[in-house]
Amino acid sequence: MELHWWTIEVIDGAHQSAARWQDSYATVLVETAIAHGAYEWNWLRQPWGTLFEIGFRSDDRWSSYRELPAVRAALDAVPDPVNGLLIYPGRGGSSGRAEPRRPLPRTGAGAAPVPEEPKRVRVRLAVSEPAPTVGGVAA
Repeated sequence: MELHWWTIEVIDGAHQSAARWQDSYATVLVETAIAHGAYEWNWLRQPWGTLFEIGFRSDDRWSSYRELPAVRAALDAVPDPVNGLLIYPGRGGSSGRAEPRRPLPRTGAGAAPVPEEPKRVRVRLAVSEPAPTVGGVAA
């Protein structure tokens, strides 16, 4: 049987940890997942946050699970609602990175360009010749 895995990645916030968020919402997320056809699930705690991996028998089950009010409320309550929630298909680390994603600071949109060293320009002084004279007077 082929499972369609999805990962919910929650990163620690400035005032609350992802582990505390997990303690608050794990029961609701797991119970609703089971009720909507989840076949397997797994919680992983990391130093930077937590991951919730869910395996459904079809992607349609995931879509209906994701739209449930209880799931939406849990995802709205993550410690960092702006940069602290990632949802993607596959199991955790499916981005192909050997290291997990790190929290802020992130580079990208709105960032100032990296300052560059000004280019060196070679300047040559022109050799001046005396002005031509006519009858001892400069022309």
